[in-house]
Amino acid sequence: MFRGVFEHQIDSKGRTSFPAKLKETLVGAYDERLIITSALDNCLHAYPVREWEALETALARRNPMEPGVKTVMRLYVAPAQECPLDKLGRLLIPPQLRAHAQLDKDVIWAGMVKVVELWSKTGWEQAQADARTEAQSADVMRVLSELRQN
Repeated sequence: MFRGVFEHQIDSKGRTSFPAKLKETLVGAYDERLIITSALDNCLHAYPVREWEALETALARRNPMEPGVKTVMRLYVAPAQECPLDKLGRLLIPPQLRAHAQLDKDVIWAGMVKVVELWSKTGWEQAQADARTEAQSADVMRVLSELRQN
């Protein structure tokens, strides 16, 4: 399970280090390959290949003409690219994905159980502020309540 928030930088070529703690989880439970795609938020999602393949399998069972499925395919699956870690533990983030998340210098990696999010630092700060505003919503309380029951 991926957890933790880590601040790194991205260089002019689009390379950024994958946090050591997250790499331990990745290598321990998967391999060193990640599928990176544009999230519906202004960030990127980085999936271990096996988790991504499970998502693709679940989508393949759905009717591709269903409006929601078509949208997920276009916005989430189509931009996905395999991005392996290099020998130094860095990832090269493709330009179109960097543009989607507005990554320029300071970036934030956030472990989210089975996926890792990659944000610009300012995007992460805004997402955190938004999350704090929503923290008392009925939806959040329902999820927390359901988790406690399991």
